[in-house]
Amino acid sequence: MKNLFDNTEVAFSIKSDSELERAYFLFKMIQNQPMVRIGTAVTNFALKTHLPVEGLIRSTVFDHFCGGVTEDDCLPVIEKIYEKGKVHSVLDYSVEGKEEEESFDDALSKTLKTINFADKKQSIPYAVFKPTGFGRFYLYQKLSEGKELTSKEQEEWNRVVARFHEVCKLGVEKNVPLLIDAEESWMQSAADHLIEELMEIYNKDKAIVFNTLQMYRHDRMDYLKGLYKQAQEKNYYIGMKVVRGAYMEKERGRAKENNYESPICKDKQATDDNYNDAIKFIMNHEKMALFAGTHNEESSYLLMELAEKQKISPNDMRLWFGQLYGMSDHISYNLASEGYNVAKYLPFGPVRDVMPYLIRRAEENTSVAGQTSRELNLLKTERKRRKLL
Repeated sequence: MKNLFDNTEVAFSIKSDSELERAYFLFKMIQNQPMVRIGTAVTNFALKTHLPVEGLIRSTVFDHFCGGVTEDDCLPVIEKIYEKGKVHSVLDYSVEGKEEEESFDDALSKTLKTINFADKKQSIPYAVFKPTGFGRFYLYQKLSEGKELTSKEQEEWNRVVARFHEVCKLGVEKNVPLLIDAEESWMQSAADHLIEELMEIYNKDKAIVFNTLQMYRHDRMDYLKGLYKQAQEKNYYIGMKVVRGAYMEKERGRAKENNYESPICKDKQATDDNYNDAIKFIMNHEKMALFAGTHNEESSYLLMELAEKQKISPNDMRLWFGQLYGMSDHISYNLASEGYNVAKYLPFGPVRDVMPYLIRRAEENTSVAGQTSRELNLLKTERKRRKLL
């Protein structure tokens, strides 16, 4: 089983030769840090000055990492990876940084639509949204800092809370669990508190509402243990998506700038240990469901061992593995071939609006040691197997 993720024939079985070549080209580009920095600057400039670059972005990086512009656009991808690779999809409306009520209502309607999509399709097991998709970052930050909202802000916050409740009610009605993403640490406490309240209301019979733990934060194990104690006392289930995290440079930069202790673990090993401790804790306690978002092979092997030890079958709905679309296919498709529940996060949205997400993906790949090299080596192996070299 330890060589499971080396099988490139399974890993890239749904990719055509041209898609394989595009993936190889993109990861070669991403491996080059100066190229990523220059590419990011040029792309941002081109989009701001309305240069006609959307077609080029769409045919390269967008189509590799995203499902499409709309939900319907994503359907061929969803069907292809489910029918050919037994891998599910989580539709992720990846438009970031909006501040208007109209945008929040639009994100709400997109999430409700995704729940209805998921209700009708076995290939879509979850719906997902970001807290700041439903309300202004500033409100979460102010509440996280323990500051009082003005009466106008309180009205605005009430609308945010109402949006959360609306999706949770539909999630329960349609039996579609909801993954709520984590964001920056200085706004996360308010989101955590709200999600805890939602779990208490909607997770009485099973885990429908899932929070997200970013395990590059050294305080998250204590948070998880405290939450478990609270859930035991109040008798509700915990749903938890566990990830390493996506805002490391930003977190460290802000901590240094504002002269406070960084919330980020001291090094990669500490983050890996923290991540593995979290999945061990969840797997060893009852009334908890886990969505393990990981591109790490060792953590994936560990989770398989834990499931076997606890006699949890690979297709038990309380345990899911998740990876981002366009990355770590060697983990996703090989796990699925062994009968495990696997889902790809499938981002969608207008090309221009999804660019911040795509840029973060590229930067993340350059900053994770070994990630891009591993992708490239596997792609090279498969190219050789197909005699494309």
